[in-house]
Amino acid sequence: MTRLQELLDGSPYQQYLYGYPHKTAYRAFAPAKPLETVWSPLDKRALFLYLHIPFCEMRCGFCNLFTAANPVERIVEDYVTALEHEARAVRSAVGTTGYARVAIGGGTPTFLDAAQLTRVFDVLERLMGARLGSIPMSVEVSPETVTAQKLQVLSERGADRVSIGVQSFVSAEVAAVKRPQRSEDVARALDLIRSKPFDTLNIDLIYGIEGQTEETFIASIREAQKWSPEEIYLYPLYVRPLTFLGKSPRAWDDHRIALYRAGREYLFSSGYEQVSMRMFRRVATSAAKAVPVYRCQEDGMVGLGCGARSYAGSVHYSQEWAVGSRVVRGIIDEYNARPVDSFHFAHHGFELSAAEERRRFAILSLLAEGIDFARWRERYQVEAMADLRELEDLVSLGMAERDDSGLRLTAAGVERSDVIGPWLHSTDVNALMKQWEAR
Repeated sequence: MTRLQELLDGSPYQQYLYGYPHKTAYRAFAPAKPLETVWSPLDKRALFLYLHIPFCEMRCGFCNLFTAANPVERIVEDYVTALEHEARAVRSAVGTTGYARVAIGGGTPTFLDAAQLTRVFDVLERLMGARLGSIPMSVEVSPETVTAQKLQVLSERGADRVSIGVQSFVSAEVAAVKRPQRSEDVARALDLIRSKPFDTLNIDLIYGIEGQTEETFIASIREAQKWSPEEIYLYPLYVRPLTFLGKSPRAWDDHRIALYRAGREYLFSSGYEQVSMRMFRRVATSAAKAVPVYRCQEDGMVGLGCGARSYAGSVHYSQEWAVGSRVVRGIIDEYNARPVDSFHFAHHGFELSAAEERRRFAILSLLAEGIDFARWRERYQVEAMADLRELEDLVSLGMAERDDSGLRLTAAGVERSDVIGPWLHSTDVNALMKQWEAR
């Protein structure tokens, strides 16, 4: 039996992989790397610019994001000021750039007040040089923090996509994940968003909540569709309850798979297409802006703030990362107090070898549109299937299909994305992640 087969026989929910390597594989650089040296040799015509706001009005029971709940106002103000210091240093190091897209995430960016949000957009536009309004820009919001004034700032400064975490429209399910959310706040927030000229509304929903059934999950999707969202993300719950309907972990896995399939089929029947395991997009969408296409496998990312990663070729870097509230607050305090000169250096990260760069390219391609053999050959002067021989296991086990043009996940492979991604981790990255978890 292959290692992949063994993993497939276990839980389908092993790790949500949205980047490689994970930040738990990052370590301190000794010595720190000057950003000017890191960025100078790279093609910077189609970068992703990401800014992280690590604050929320509450910490949900399932949350594993880098965020602090209800910080005092001084900490928030100091953080925005530190963002300005970091942006000036990063801009001087990165130099002339072309941004293909921008995102503000968290946490909850709309935890900031309108004046602070304006300062954040000034960081992106005036300090970083992004042409806001002419490139795609996404901002995350929450029902409790959306106001007409804040949405007006987002709209005026060029945001064209708003993503809101609702998780469930069923009150008992929201309570089960320790999220003090009121239905009237959700409806008010969605009505406000739809009153503004945003091209794309995304609504996040969760499946696998204690007490959730296929009927209640589909009911939440139907309720979300009342606001005609262009995108819906379906996330599996990863925080395992102490008990789940009195069942075993295996039964919970089976239940989540059943919910996922029910939601997927319902969305297919109501005019949505599947982009990844989590992302579903309405087939009739607005035309894309005429900007450079960003490909996460090939193009870099400039990250600002705690919780943000930067991808500068083979060098990935960030602030330190944590989930526990006390440690997160300590990292934010350190960030706020950093000397201005320290922002000219990358202090913490991971330098990818040539083999790790190819592995990253394969993972991110496979979990999205698939591996393009011609692109791989042009980029690495080797055949993909010969370079990463474990990819043959995906085909033999029915998780992927191969033709002359490339390798793509089957429907069965897509729903096992949270197994296949971690399976492709290198031995070295897995060892570093385990060391971090054992601390």
